[in-house]
Parts: sequence; structure tokens; C-alpha cells
Amino acid sequence: MRQPPAAGAGLALALLSAVTFATSGTFARSLIGAGWSAEAVVAARVGIAALVLALPAVLVLRGRWPVLRRNLGSIGVFGLLGVALAQVCFFNAVRYLPVGVALLLEYLGIILVVGWTWLVQGQRPRRLTVAGSAAALAGLVLVLDLTGAGRLDPVGVLWGLGAAVGLAGYFVLAGRVDSALPSVVMASGGMAVGAGALLLLGLVGALPLRATFGAVQFAGQHTSWLVPIVGLALVAAVVAYLAGIAAARILGARLASFVGLTEVMFAVLIAWLVLGELPTVVQLLGGGLIVAGVALVRLDELRAPGEPAKAAEPALT
Repeated sequence: MRQPPAAGAGLALALLSAVTFATSGTFARSLIGAGWSAEAVVAARVGIAALVLALPAVLVLRGRWPVLRRNLGSIGVFGLLGVALAQVCFFNAVRYLPVGVALLLEYLGIILVVGWTWLVQGQRPRRLTVAGSAAALAGLVLVLDLTGAGRLDPVGVLWGLGAAVGLAGYFVLAGRVDSALPSVVMASGGMAVGAGALLLLGLVGALPLRATFGAVQFAGQHTSWLVPIVGLALVAAVVAYLAGIAAARILGARLASFVGLTEVMFAVLIAWLVLGELPTVVQLLGGGLIVAGVALVRLDELRAPGEPAKAAEPALT
């Protein structure tokens, strides 16, 4: 069956979103190694990105301010759930758990998306979707190489599950928001709300906000702290969120969430190229399983043209 042009564009946008999101760990490592707190890195990332997108958002809204007013609630929920909650919970989870375990718990959000579309929207997953889910999650286990992780701290597990809720919220809300609301407005507003929430939590002492402004070690070179900040804000936030929101609108929440799984595989490849961390044979096998899982879900969606996008895009009220 020939792939519809819109579906092809949606898949390309989803992959672009996954690649750019995957760069965040490499950029953030240099800042955290120089003394930044993880929460400060996240606040800077989404706060600067929100400012960068503010002018384009205002320009596309000229004459369409009622669209913004009727979607303020959706933007606020997206910023709190899909931006702030997911990232705060994940970075708190890694205080108690190995990073791989925390990331695996966060990506359980894809199962929550399937459950949401089944229980709330009545889209019962077919056998290929179930098979794709199993293959993708098995691939994640191999890519993250969880052998020897040891006993899991229950506090860390709870934070990781909170991150899963945030990730599921990101995909679902991005796919359900009013189609008349431009993606740039959704991204800018959501990140502004997320950054504001993080800064508020930092001001009241609930989260540590610590930053330094000297040279950092990035890709084996000493460079200004501005280099990873710009990368986090423009590449890992502006491009990543815009592409992800647009992909969710075209593909629907469920398929976009599964394509987003490739972020883990891309993160391994980027760490290999930039940091010299070679993937193992097991990790390469896991990456193959992730691609296979995404392909199965894609095939399942193509068997019912138009269903995912239409069902995933009704406006929130």
C-alpha cells in the first residue's frame, strides 16, 4: 500500500523529534559535570526555548487571539504535565535509580497511551499493536542494559512512574489540542508554563536550582557554558518539541509515542559519535527490536487509514 504523503511527513517529523530530543543528555552532561543542578538545566532549556518561540508565536496569532484564549487551559496542562512533570520526575528518579532504569520506567508511558486510547477513546489495540508494544519494550530493556541494576528503591520507582505519566500526557495532549492552535504557540506556551513551574519550585526550595558560568567540557573540548545551553534550548527543545507536536497531530498520539521510542536508540548513537561510547552487540539488537516494534505499529495503523489521527485530535474542553 502506498504511504499517504501526510503520513510520511508525520513519520519524518516524529523521527526528527526523537533525534533532537536524544541530544539533550549529551548537552546536559557537560553542564551537570561543571556544577549545574539537573533542575537548573531543565529550567534553562525550556525557559530559553519559550523565549525564542515567543515572537513567532505572537506573529502567527495576529487576528486569532480567541484561539489562544479558548486553549489556555490546554496549554497550561500541557506545560505542567508534558513538560515540567515529566522532566522533574525523571531527574528525581535518577537520584535513587540507575539512569537506565529510570528511563525505562518513564517509557512505560507508551503503554499508558495505548491504555488511554483504548479505555477513553474506545480504540482497542489490535494484535499487531500488542506485538509491536512487546517488541519495542523488549528492545528498550536490551538497549538500556539493565543487568545487575540491583534492588530498586521504591521512592525512585514512584518518581519514575510519575515521569511515565508525564510522558504519556505529552503525547496525548499534543495530539488532542485544538487543531486551530498553531504548534509554535502550543510549544512556546507549554514550555513557558513548565519553566515557570520549575522556577517557582526552586524559589520555594522544593527543587535545587544551581548554575555555574565558567568553561565546560564538551565533546572532549573546553568551551563556553553557552554552547551546551544553546544546543539544549534550540536543538533539544525548540526543534524537538515543534516536530513532536506536529507529528502527534498527523500520526495520532499512539503511533507518535511509539516512534518516539527511537529516541533511546538515537541517544546511544549520539553518545557513540560525540563521547566515544561504543554500543554493545546487545544494544544494537535492542535498537533493531525497537525499529521492528515501530514498524509493526505503523503497519497496524495503515490497515485503518485515518483512524488514529482523527481519533487523537479532538479539542480538549
